[in-house]
Amino acid sequence: MEAIPSLKLNLLHCGALTVGPEWQFNGVVSPFCRLYFIQDGEAYVWHNQQKYTLKPGNLYLIPSYSISRYHCDNTLSQYYLHFLEETETGLSIFDYAAFEYELPALPLDEYLFERLLLLNPERTLANIDPKAYDNQSDLLSFNAPKPDQWAGAGLETQGIMLQLVSRFIQKTKSASPVRQQGFIQFRTVLSYIHTHLSKKITVEQLAALQHLHVDYFSRQFQALLGIRPIDYIINKRLERAQLLMATTSLSLQSIAEQVGIADIYYFSRLFKRRYGLPPGTYRKQSGRV
Repeated sequence: MEAIPSLKLNLLHCGALTVGPEWQFNGVVSPFCRLYFIQDGEAYVWHNQQKYTLKPGNLYLIPSYSISRYHCDNTLSQYYLHFLEETETGLSIFDYAAFEYELPALPLDEYLFERLLLLNPERTLANIDPKAYDNQSDLLSFNAPKPDQWAGAGLETQGIMLQLVSRFIQKTKSASPVRQQGFIQFRTVLSYIHTHLSKKITVEQLAALQHLHVDYFSRQFQALLGIRPIDYIINKRLERAQLLMATTSLSLQSIAEQVGIADIYYFSRLFKRRYGLPPGTYRKQSGRV
């Protein structure tokens, strides 16, 4: 398996809480990852076309940008961790490796979560309602240093999160032999896309980067990555737009321009097709992300 280049995890929220039947959310699409350590009770989470029953003593990982559903009938006690992930190529960690999404916790894990809470006391959720906690200031706060925070706290926090997330990477295989080959073969192209989302990007430009004829390039790209180049570009533009909506106060027009879709009406159509609702409604209901 190829190493994940310069992975950085940015903490959003961490804490411990007990929820009840009010913990019911459908159609959640978050620009960040969630990690749970279940202490007591039972509930379930649905994502990646699979239902996961949350059981005491287990860890659960929910990838960013996955459509998920949460349901609790009685009570559930958990530690939780929300984080953004990034690599130097702009690709997701889920592009580089195959992940498990349910694992038994280690005896060390309760200490690790308690340590995270001690290092980051202001990251806990005051209200389980997503409309109360998935707000702009919280999502922006990960890159705003705390004036009274010990300088080593951020480094230790990063180390703990990396340790927890690394457990979920499957040991025996990569994300997909063919798909992994695609990420290696088209690394230059993918990096170019991620760093030029605000610009016009054509398939001809990408083919030229690979020194390939445009038709052959398109066929190879789809064969290895399972998606047409133009659709990959659109998906990444919309994911970037979703993140900007969640983490900035930019207007929708400005966000559309920043992701290279200057026509706000076309942007709205693409966004609704991908996420099931127009961007203006999505922003108003941002508590659901």
